[in-house]
Amino acid sequence: MRIAIGSDHAGFALRQAIAERLKGMGHEVLDCGCEREESCDYPEFGAAVGRKVASGESDRGIVVCGTGLGIAMAANKIAGIRAAVVHDAFTARMSREHNDANVMALGARVLDPDFALELVDLWLSTDFEGGRHARRVGKINDLDA
Repeated sequence: MRIAIGSDHAGFALRQAIAERLKGMGHEVLDCGCEREESCDYPEFGAAVGRKVASGESDRGIVVCGTGLGIAMAANKIAGIRAAVVHDAFTARMSREHNDANVMALGARVLDPDFALELVDLWLSTDFEGGRHARRVGKINDLDA
């Protein structure tokens, strides 16, 4: 799977750990930055990941900032993106099963790094259920028009 990843300075270290984990699992990683731990603005990195997913260049995306909130908001401004802030196993699973989230947002300042990696594994291995949920996801996608 091709996975775009991006973060601001607060998510830099976790993004690096996620990239290594993904590569170790055999995924292709498209790194959208940032380049270092110096202060930077999360909207540009959330949008960059969103654009890669929306264009089909990447199958899914993972974004990281301090809370996961701001960078998810930025990614969600890109048409076709359904970014979900994930903070536990339930939200990881449900964001995929019911919402077909194509971008996962994590908070580096609120999650233990090892637990965040477990959430990445769970999110990537969870399939969309479709069925009644497909109608609802379709309604979300219609909002982009």
